[in-house]
Amino acid sequence: MTARIGVVTFPGSLDDRDAQRAIRVAGAEPVALWHGSHDLEGVDAVVLPGGFSYGDYLRAGAIAALAPIMTEVKQAAEKGMPVLGICNGFQMLVEAHLLPGGLIRNAHQQFIRRDQKLVVENADTAWTNAFDAGDEIIIPLKNADGGFTADEETLKRIEGEGQVAFRYAGVNPNGSLRDIAGLTNERGNVVGLMPHPEHAVEPGFGPNTPAAMRSGVDGLRIFESALNALASRVA
Repeated sequence: MTARIGVVTFPGSLDDRDAQRAIRVAGAEPVALWHGSHDLEGVDAVVLPGGFSYGDYLRAGAIAALAPIMTEVKQAAEKGMPVLGICNGFQMLVEAHLLPGGLIRNAHQQFIRRDQKLVVENADTAWTNAFDAGDEIIIPLKNADGGFTADEETLKRIEGEGQVAFRYAGVNPNGSLRDIAGLTNERGNVVGLMPHPEHAVEPGFGPNTPAAMRSGVDGLRIFESALNALASRVA
């Protein structure tokens, strides 16, 4: 049976359709979910997409973290459902306390857009198992509030428990502490990252690579990882 992965649309979401397309390219069925609903419609996994939910008022992701559907998302995550937060979705996950730390204004106080090199630090999560630890990938990045921050005790715990999923390589684009670009929870079913894997799933539309312009599809393996995780749960 084809896996069904929900994508939640919030007021101000920009990349929900892109996430749906990435899910379809990976071989799953995307299911559109609405922020004001209390129904996950029986999906097997959830993606919180990028954008500027509720205009990023208060703090990026803070209001969205209190949206009605987040009650169900949090309950499902606590039961082991794979949940991915991309950019604004990552901000929602930390605001909802599904992931540690916080995300603040970029160190240079400017919006940034670039094709960003990452290192996969943890390849044992529901969203990274199609990689090997140490893999270098290129994923588009676009954010204004992408600086990861946490107190020293939290940073030590994150590092010690292997919760860094992705780390910036080559350049730190936003001042994130320890070059942290993405995190996982202790269980490995919830992952958040600032770069946008949904923009690197189809040849001709992804980042440039040494092989050819716009040929990068490293983001596709993030969505394929979820299918692997769901298949293993069924088996």
